[in-house]
Order: sequence, then structure tokens, then C-alpha cells
Amino acid sequence: MKTDMTTSQSEEPLVSINDLVTRFDIRSGVFRRVSERVHAVEKVSLNIAKGETLGLVGESGCGKSTLGRSILQLDKPTSGSVKFEGVETLGLSYEEMRPFRKQMQMIFQDPFGSLNPRMAVAQAIAEPMVINGVAKGKELRERVLELLERVELGREHLARYPHAFSGGQRQRICIARALGLNPKLIIADESVAALDVTIQAQVINLMMDLQAEFGISFLFISHDMAVVERIAHRVAVMYIGEIVEIGDRRSIFKNPQHSYTKKLLGSVPIADPRKRPENRQLMIDEIPSVIRPVDFEPVHLPMRKVSENHFVREEE
Repeated sequence: MKTDMTTSQSEEPLVSINDLVTRFDIRSGVFRRVSERVHAVEKVSLNIAKGETLGLVGESGCGKSTLGRSILQLDKPTSGSVKFEGVETLGLSYEEMRPFRKQMQMIFQDPFGSLNPRMAVAQAIAEPMVINGVAKGKELRERVLELLERVELGREHLARYPHAFSGGQRQRICIARALGLNPKLIIADESVAALDVTIQAQVINLMMDLQAEFGISFLFISHDMAVVERIAHRVAVMYIGEIVEIGDRRSIFKNPQHSYTKKLLGSVPIADPRKRPENRQLMIDEIPSVIRPVDFEPVHLPMRKVSENHFVREEE
């Protein structure tokens, strides 16, 4: 059964995001000039409390994954602020970010793609701890086995390679790897989307148990409203790069305010036709494009005379 949050709302949030913007340039033409720009994340502001699961929902292409990657600076934000335990992390160098990366881990959507096929399970789980100097030798081996058992895998799996596991088992390995550095925040990017319903339930229950045991905060990114309703304490709804509604789980699912949220909930499949509300709003329109043209003002540089018939710009 899902436990309620015990974190006081008056406490300082673990992660505080203010006016975060992430854009990507599109270059075209012979000179590869910037002609358009993808506005993936536009002025997003939200907080993640300690020990909380914040569900981030929206259809494909709305910017959910980019937001998660921008928090970790896997995608460099264009502007804004991301504070971790009150410390600003945007603008930090790679070396300055290393202590924060130990505290913020990510579980990717494709577990097979995020595991090195040439690394055995023991090596994959140990790698982050070796790189960060957390453990070595006997202590490292014991820690790897402890993590593997924590995600309900055993000693016999240590020497196996990713191809020998099912999708659900691979995702458990990724969770074990993320736990190796004792993070305070885990960003789960569509972490159960590729799994069948039974395995989804097992992985979700595992994540909830880990949160209860270690007090981990989750940013749970998903398009599956039923999964989000099960795991999240609060829900943020994202639409073309912006947060259009945010609130506690009950408010979002029982009394949504924004028309887009109503359409998302109305699009959830209901097996029994008799239980489908007659006035539900469906997603029948295409999501607007996040690509916008870039307008450049003409730049007029002064000319310098070199010879009678030849002029060059001053910058040359």
C-alpha cells in the first residue's frame, strides 16, 4: 500500500528549479547557420522535496526527458536556475559538478542500451563506485552483492552479461547501479515503459520500498497516468515545454483544472465501456511543434579600404 509523504512542506526542497530553459539550435544551409531553434524546456519552475516522488507526465515530445537531463546537465540548459540542497549547480564545471552527480542518478528508459554489453553485471554495478572512489577490493565486492540482492537478484547473476537477462531484470540491474553511490535523487525516465504490466508492478513496488528505506527522492517521468497515480506524491503536467498544472496526486486525478490535463486523463484506456464517462475529453489534435524560426537582426560592420577596388570588414 502506498505510504503518504512525511516530509514537511516548510523544509527546504532537495531540488529547486526556477525559470529553466533548454533550447537546441538547428543548423541548415551551406554555412550551417542557425535557422531554427527547438524550445524543449521553457521557463519551468518546480521543487522536489526530500523523500518525495514527483510524477512528470505529458505526451511524447513535450520535453519531459530533456527536463530530467537538464537537471543533471546531461543536456546543457540555456538559462535558469537548478539548486540542489540550496546550492546553484548551473554554470559549474565538470569537476565542480562531480560531487553533485554522486547525489543525483538517472535510470534510463532502455535498460539494455544503458548497460555496456561487454561488462558483466558485477562490473556494471561496481563502475560508478570505482570511478568515484567509494569502495574497492573486498568492500566493493560485498557492496555489489548487497545491491544485487536488494533488487532481488542473486550471486549467480554476478558474472552474467546484459543479453542473458529479461527486460525487467536489466532494469533491476540499472536500479542497483544507481543506488551504488547512495544518491538523494533518482530521475527515472520512462523506466517501466518497455516492461509488461506484471514486471512494471514489481519494479514500481521495488522503487517505493527503496524510497521508504533510504528516503530517496524520485522524479518519475512517464506518459502512463495509471503508473504515475500509483507511485507519485505530486504530479506535474508538461505541455510543449511548459508546466501547465502541478498539484498533489488526488487533486490532479480527481479534479484537474487545465484542459490538457483533462485530455490526458480522458485518454487513459478503460476496458469496461459502461464505466467510460460520456463527457470525457480526448486527445484528437496534434501537439504543436516546439521548433520556432530564429530571427536575426542584420549586423552592419564598418568597411576598411584596402585598395582602390577592394574593401574588407573591420573584423577581418
